[in-house]
Amino acid sequence: MSGVRRLGARWRRRRPVRTRLALAASAAVAVVAVGVCAAAFVVLRYSMYRQLDQNLTQSATQVTQQHRGAAPDVLAGECRFLAAPACAQIVPADPADDPSAPPYPLPVSAPVREVAAGERAPYFTNITVAGGPARMLTTTFGRDKALQVALSADKVEQGVRQAAWLLSLVGAAGVVLAGALGYGVSRTGLAPVARLTATAERIAATRDPRHRIELPPGPPGREDEVTRLATTFNTMLGELEKSVTAQRRLVADASHELRTPLTSLRTNAELLARADRLTDSQRERASAALARQLREVTGLVNDLIELARDEEPDPLLEAVALRQLTEHVVETARAHWPATRFTLWTDDAVAELTLPGVPARLSRLLTNLLDNAAKFSPPGAAVEVALTTVGLTVRDHGPGIAPQDVPYVFDRFYRAESARALPGSGLGLAMARQIARAHRCELTAENAPGGGALFRLTFPAAAPGPP
Repeated sequence: MSGVRRLGARWRRRRPVRTRLALAASAAVAVVAVGVCAAAFVVLRYSMYRQLDQNLTQSATQVTQQHRGAAPDVLAGECRFLAAPACAQIVPADPADDPSAPPYPLPVSAPVREVAAGERAPYFTNITVAGGPARMLTTTFGRDKALQVALSADKVEQGVRQAAWLLSLVGAAGVVLAGALGYGVSRTGLAPVARLTATAERIAATRDPRHRIELPPGPPGREDEVTRLATTFNTMLGELEKSVTAQRRLVADASHELRTPLTSLRTNAELLARADRLTDSQRERASAALARQLREVTGLVNDLIELARDEEPDPLLEAVALRQLTEHVVETARAHWPATRFTLWTDDAVAELTLPGVPARLSRLLTNLLDNAAKFSPPGAAVEVALTTVGLTVRDHGPGIAPQDVPYVFDRFYRAESARALPGSGLGLAMARQIARAHRCELTAENAPGGGALFRLTFPAAAPGPP
């Protein structure tokens, strides 16, 4: 039996969804149609035999009234046609009291003697008399006697056979209709799925995520499940198109940014290959330029690798003590930017403030903000860092952000006109925002009152607790 189940499951898995849906719908409708026909047959047969049983009961009552107190005998022995008046006979409980002649035309069995003796309730039974079907009632007749009456069941049997034949035809027609309806339901119901499949295959063949599935017209909010699936698929295609566009833009921007330093590296390398023609000072300058450019390219490649990471691995997450991390990053920035004065103000409530995250990545976020602030601060100016339970702010006293540049300061490789002469690749702030979003924080930029730029890092619902 388990082998048959496995074969059936394997057969279902190999069939298309449309075929399986059509078979399921057809089978459901067919079962209902056959069940209704079978129930109708049972009800009709019961109704016809009930009418015949009522006629037998009336005949038995009439015979009892006409032959009250009669001895065991055949009362109506003409059973050839079994028409009213019914074929009737009185049977004693003891076979020794049977009349000698004529013989009983109706069958006498042990249950008949039990009804006569009062040991069994009256009952109906189907018999064959004179070569034809009949319906017989056996009931009590006075004391120690039973009365048997029978009527022809030809008409009832014929009606039952005709009903069975007609209901079989109706059931067969219902099964055929169920198959047609199942096929139509499968085609209509899976039409959006077929369009979705065609769109997915077209996207796979053309690698173009700009294709969309055509949605049926209708009021919003009343879509069916398949339409919602198509809408969700279109939304996914939109996000995929944005992702592909961003990826192509990143590759193009990275190629553009790498072209210049790679050209410089190649020039300096070719220059050092002819070191015998250079003076000592020329060789030193070329070597220093080569080393500086290697560091720039290495930093740019590392930044690109960091930007390619969209989220933090869960096993690396830990409770990061924000106050200690901020103090460490500020001290490091002071050593890296000695001409810039860094100030740190912390709220007393942040002593035990923690944030789930990766310490190295959060440190990189703060370092990028401080490096950006120091790069735009004039010599001797202060970079103000403030840490509260709500978030962290970094403010410089430089020229600030031009209004037309504010929406783009976090874009990859974007550099304002005032920053193009400064070192950097335009990836630091983009990386900072990506790290912030990976830690469910929000990083924004604005112009500070009185001049300078203000970067605000807003924490999620950080829970105070031991790191």
